[in-house]
This record gives sequence, C-alpha cells and structure tokens, in this order.
Amino acid sequence: MAALYTSVRIETAWLEAQQSFAFKAQPMTLCAYDVDCNDILDLTLHEIRAEHQIAFEYLACPWKDLATRGLLPPSWALTQRLHSKKIAGIVVPSFARGAGANDINVVFWRWSGRRPHQVKVVDDYNHLPKDTLSWT
Repeated sequence: MAALYTSVRIETAWLEAQQSFAFKAQPMTLCAYDVDCNDILDLTLHEIRAEHQIAFEYLACPWKDLATRGLLPPSWALTQRLHSKKIAGIVVPSFARGAGANDINVVFWRWSGRRPHQVKVVDDYNHLPKDTLSWT
C-alpha cells in the first residue's frame, strides 16, 4: 500500500533515514508539509489503541524480518484493517535506534492537495523537482 511516511521533528526524520547505519541516508532531501488531514488516529495514546484494539507490539513488530520470511507483519495487517475503516493515517512513536519519547512519526495512506486529507509539500521557492527527470 502506498504511504507517505513523515516525522514530526527533523531529528526523527534523520534517525528514521539512518536506521543505525552511518551516512546511509546520503543524499537526502528534507521537506516540510502543510497538513490539514482528518481521520488520523494517534496511536501514541493508550486509550486510542485500546479503543481500536491495537496492541503496542503490533507497532513495534520486526516487520522487515517477518516479511522477508513470508509472514504478514502485524503492523501491515493493522494498516489494512484501519485503511478499510477509512482511516487516513496514524501517529506512531519512532522505533528507530536512538529514538526517544519526542520522536513521533505520522504515516498517511490517504492524502491529497485538498481537505479533508490535505498534505501538501511546502516549496515556496520551487526548489523541489516537479518530475523524475531531474533525478537522472
């Protein structure tokens, strides 16, 4: 499933991109987003997880290892379930090595340039590429 994976803080984005490998993230472009998106679940909150019957372990599962072994990671099953309920995205803690309580990610499955699922990149000076041709 397509997803836009974002971090609340620049430091968290860096931790996520590095994944414990020095300089793995190079080159990297960081950008900001203007967000006005409904239907987001904050899964950092215990009461929201309880209401939706989401075990914290689902979020923290070793998804890559499970997927490599041909198993459906609990986090992927959770994503499918929430997506089918028209949830647009989730707020989750970062599980990257070195992440702390302030390291939060927001993952969007439904987003566009307009409300109710507005997630627009901030590029006031048109510095970001408009298509893939500039990456060659």
